[in-house]
Amino acid sequence: MKLGTPLSNSATRVMLLGCGELGKEVIIALQRLGVEVIGVDRYADAPGMQVAHRSHVVTMTDGAALRAVIELERPHFVVPEIEAIATATLVEIEREGLAVVIPTARAAQLTMNREGIRRLAAETLSLPTSPYAFADSLAELQAAIAGGIGYPCVVKPVMSSSGKGQSLLKNSADVQTAWDYAQAGGRVGAGRIIVEGFIDFEYEITLLTVRAANANGEIETYFCEPIGHVQVNGDYVESWQPMNMSDIAKEKSREIARKVTGNLGGRGIFGVELFVKGDEVWFSEVSPRPHDTGLVTLATQRLSEFELHARAILGLPVDTSLRRPGASAVIYGGLEAVGISFDGIDAALQIPESDLRLFGKPESFLKRRMGVAVANADTTSEARTRAKLAASRVITQSPDKP
Repeated sequence: MKLGTPLSNSATRVMLLGCGELGKEVIIALQRLGVEVIGVDRYADAPGMQVAHRSHVVTMTDGAALRAVIELERPHFVVPEIEAIATATLVEIEREGLAVVIPTARAAQLTMNREGIRRLAAETLSLPTSPYAFADSLAELQAAIAGGIGYPCVVKPVMSSSGKGQSLLKNSADVQTAWDYAQAGGRVGAGRIIVEGFIDFEYEITLLTVRAANANGEIETYFCEPIGHVQVNGDYVESWQPMNMSDIAKEKSREIARKVTGNLGGRGIFGVELFVKGDEVWFSEVSPRPHDTGLVTLATQRLSEFELHARAILGLPVDTSLRRPGASAVIYGGLEAVGISFDGIDAALQIPESDLRLFGKPESFLKRRMGVAVANADTTSEARTRAKLAASRVITQSPDKP
């Protein structure tokens, strides 16, 4: 693979669609390899825009606007970092040969909609999943629950992210509220929902799966050590690596991940989410990009998930080896303000083997993820304690506080 010089005629150009905290780390990883990076997001001064060579503010669900910025910049690679994108336009871009879409335009299109990826996993690939149904109205939701899904169950918009619009229903009294919340939380407004029967699982994992070129230039599948995580209302609050699990469950997890990512094709990193109980494993979801729970790899692996993604995009060799057990813990905004500041950084970094990533998001919300603490230790248990303690010492303050 030959790489050029940024901002010259020889430059290898990559466009990131979405410049949040994950995209920011991908951009940094690409720039370390001498790549010219263009950031695109729906709002100005997003984290990744602050480190990209240049950036554009674009409504990425607007196909014409998305095509216009791709035609303007002529990147060699287009890398979706979020789901809220006009994926039909990406299909056209790929078909016309204007750019390589990572991992593929089809993967971006299927995973943007929970219906597409669930039907692929359960109906095409025959992977074990929770029982599920789709509904376009409150009456259809009630009928699906009564018709076999039962309680408890989970309702989600088919198009949402980070737990938005997601509810756990324990009885019939929860249905109306869950329906209304799903309609408000969908990525493109009100619409279709998925209702899933509850699986009696012991824990969830993210299995970071990399499709990358081997020494012969052929696409091969590589696996990171499993990541355990805690979610609250569908959004991750802490993660750790490695997650202790049986050899049988680990092999089943890898087989499921290999099948679903192999069908999606292309190259890059995938975050495959799985439910586990003993030796049993169920497919949950997949993201064809770095995963938020994978922020822990900034501390644990020789190459973080972002460096792995950058290498895979460019056709370079990868190394998924674990360096040392570690954990991550989210730092929330805790208030609603523009241009907040952070105090307690020195106290946080006094925790042994700890580090921080403050994302630089221009606006804070009560439950917006504004940073993350990561820590290493001899065991994941100790690493979790260290990461959570470091995160707790970071205090967000309004801009008018002296």
